[in-house]
Amino acid sequence: MKLVNAIINPYRLTDLREALSNLGDYGLTVTEVKGYGRQKGHKEIYRGAEYQISFVPKLSLELVIADDKLEEVVSCISDTVRTGKIGDGKIFISTVEQAIRIRTAEEDDTAL
Repeated sequence: MKLVNAIINPYRLTDLREALSNLGDYGLTVTEVKGYGRQKGHKEIYRGAEYQISFVPKLSLELVIADDKLEEVVSCISDTVRTGKIGDGKIFISTVEQAIRIRTAEEDDTAL
């Protein structure tokens, strides 16, 4: 099993959720986060004054998926949220050693 963590722009969530639903039955955890990458934030002008925005609002998505679905899910995420502009986000993939559904005590792939 793999843990896919994607940092994306908030306005892309609806499209991504629909795309993932079309792929299959995937659970998704979404957290509002703030951060910056190489661009170190950006500047905005409000009422004639320039402000430095150090932390850009993003969403952090977490999905635990079966190994055989990894490529399909990662392609779906990157194709759906990509705009080609700075700040599109990142995808991180980690190995999950075990998953347990608390309600039924199912384990691993059946717990997903």
